[in-house]
Amino acid sequence: MTPESLLEAGTRALARNGDLRTSRERFAEAYEAAQRTGDVHTLVAAALGAGGVWVHEHRTAAEAELVRSRIKHALTLVEPKSDIALRLKLRLTAESDYQANTNADILKLLDEARQVVDPVVRVEALSLAHHCVLGPDHVELRKELATEMISEALRSRHSGRHGDLMMALMWQVVDHFLDADPHAVRRLTDLRERLEQEDHLAVRFVVSAVEVMLAIRDGRFEEAERLAGASAQLGAEVGDVDATAWYGAQICAIRWYQGRTAELFPLLDSLVHSPTLSTVDNSFFSALAVAAALSGDRRKAQGALAMLCRRGLDALPRSSTWLVTMSGVADAAHLLDDVEVAREVHAILLPFARLPLMASLAVTCFGSARHPLGLAALTFGDVGLAVTHLRAAVRDNLALGHWPAVLSSRRKYAEALERAGDVEEARRQLATCAQEAAALGVGPPDADLSVRREGKKWLVRLGGRSVLVDGGIGMAHLAVLVANPGREIDAAELVAGTNALTEEVTTQDQLDPEALRQYRNRLAELRGRELSCAERAEHDWLAGEIAAATGLGGRTRTFSDSGERARIAVGKAIRRAVNALSSADPVIGNHVRDHVRTGRRCSYSPQ
Repeated sequence: MTPESLLEAGTRALARNGDLRTSRERFAEAYEAAQRTGDVHTLVAAALGAGGVWVHEHRTAAEAELVRSRIKHALTLVEPKSDIALRLKLRLTAESDYQANTNADILKLLDEARQVVDPVVRVEALSLAHHCVLGPDHVELRKELATEMISEALRSRHSGRHGDLMMALMWQVVDHFLDADPHAVRRLTDLRERLEQEDHLAVRFVVSAVEVMLAIRDGRFEEAERLAGASAQLGAEVGDVDATAWYGAQICAIRWYQGRTAELFPLLDSLVHSPTLSTVDNSFFSALAVAAALSGDRRKAQGALAMLCRRGLDALPRSSTWLVTMSGVADAAHLLDDVEVAREVHAILLPFARLPLMASLAVTCFGSARHPLGLAALTFGDVGLAVTHLRAAVRDNLALGHWPAVLSSRRKYAEALERAGDVEEARRQLATCAQEAAALGVGPPDADLSVRREGKKWLVRLGGRSVLVDGGIGMAHLAVLVANPGREIDAAELVAGTNALTEEVTTQDQLDPEALRQYRNRLAELRGRELSCAERAEHDWLAGEIAAATGLGGRTRTFSDSGERARIAVGKAIRRAVNALSSADPVIGNHVRDHVRTGRRCSYSPQ
């Protein structure tokens, strides 16, 4: 193919069909062919087209530098005051502003582009500028840019650029969702119908991702997961670099509302280092902090949170994922009881309280920003403020039609009410939660509860929910009770661990003499010297295991002559375990609290 025909194929794929993969291939071939033949016009146009339709479309350092250097070279080959020179400068400036998390230069160039006669220049400038103002500070500006772009796109259609209108309408849809506009779905329906008449692959991929978000908001988790897989496949076929990140974000949202965030810990631990992620996207670090905390890995959670806070939270780029990042920070601070971070995130997030927690182009939604504000207030102890925020979060999530978020906020609202002393209203809210959970199929009242050891932690499952928590004597007691539903077990027998009813359950957790000796030797090694965080955690775990298997002075625990001591010890241990579960997963924690009875005789009654 000639340089001209390759350029034509690339332009058609990009401007008409939204086929990012094909256009990149054709533009690269056209550039190289034009370089060989000395065709300056084709070389310049191919360099410009290689930028794509999005800003920061090329993520690896080598790929991004190749495209940038070709555009810079093309700029030296054209008349400085020409329209093509302005288009090249717009692309370079947009890329620079986006990665620096600024927009002043691109908006200044946009004003210059508005003076140009050619609508193609204006429509490109508007789209690039819109991509540079996706943070929460520019809600109204984005709407103005999208409306202006629609008008200019109707003019550029005469140049054969049918994709401009689809892009403009897509931006308008995204803006409506990011602002929680009640007409957002109406706009999406209109765009979907237009795609049926005139397909545009890049826009269709965005629409498919937004539809995943809507399925999650409806609580249709299984369907949402299928749609997310199909959307990711479409994104890969189109050649959209965000396909991986968007799929990861959507699975995170699904698992979060299923109560299965801890399962994502290994995935997130790897995904945060993916070269496909945007340079201004920190949301996966905050998600990792939450997943690690829920998995019981406090060191990893604290590390991820510290990474985000090292220069101050206010220094994080206010990109399209900033709100979700701040929400994750608030969640992690709450789980880790980090009062200082909770105060900081509350102050930073407060001006955006009315907005929904959306990621990127409305591909995921975690409900109202009032929810993390309420969590932060609970963490630093302002219960009244927490009640106010969480009551508003329930209301805002109802308005969004985000039913899983309604349930999540209502649970925390009930907790805040209880802390504030309004126990009666808290119970009413929890009763409503039970009805909403049953309607969503999340944690039904008759779900099976299981508690079993996983290394140094305990895996607790309730229906489709699961969580990993640190080990402790209370968790061992719960494991015995849950394995014997409906049966009363003497507190002294729980402490001694010798009742015939519990032998089968507790055998795997009992320490044989050799293991006990090794544990004591290791504990002696750790004592008497400065300990790292990991060694301190190991010290505490060993001490707890030995305490669980022995009594004072290393003797086997027995309370045959002291039932009162056993009652107090077991009650305290189980309450600590329930509190740990409630912090990790309020649904599981509330279930255990409601169905476990302590005293001289203890039981777990699931009904």
